[in-house]
Amino acid sequence: MSTSQLEMLTDLARGARDQAGKVLAKERQTEQQTTAQLQSLLSYRAEYAERLQKAMRDGIDPATMYNYQQFLASLDAALSRARQALASQQASVEQSKKNWQQEQRKLSSYDTLASRRLLEEHRRSERHEQKTNDDLVTSRAARQHNDTPH
Repeated sequence: MSTSQLEMLTDLARGARDQAGKVLAKERQTEQQTTAQLQSLLSYRAEYAERLQKAMRDGIDPATMYNYQQFLASLDAALSRARQALASQQASVEQSKKNWQQEQRKLSSYDTLASRRLLEEHRRSERHEQKTNDDLVTSRAARQHNDTPH
């Protein structure tokens, strides 16, 4: 694999990782919104149940009681759906997180490969330079040896 191919793969992996990060951020934002909606429903249900308790203490007619109970039942159903939506969203966040981690590992692998390749090129260059220096010293020593009168 050439250096340009490795650079291209690294760039593609970086782009994929960044895109996975954006998806993860969006999924987390949606999770926060879903959690906030659930909390609002819970608060509203508690407040409405408290109103029912107060109305029962003050005296309430059966029709009004029935309406309170029906509305609380519809709030309970909405809470059930909100909890399911939150669980589903949490699963989406987890899947997005795994995807981001996988893309990050892929990018890290390419970065490691590029670092190893750079290190090997550096070592090869040092060996070549050392060999060139050794050859120069050897040829200089041979010339000096040949130039000295016997």
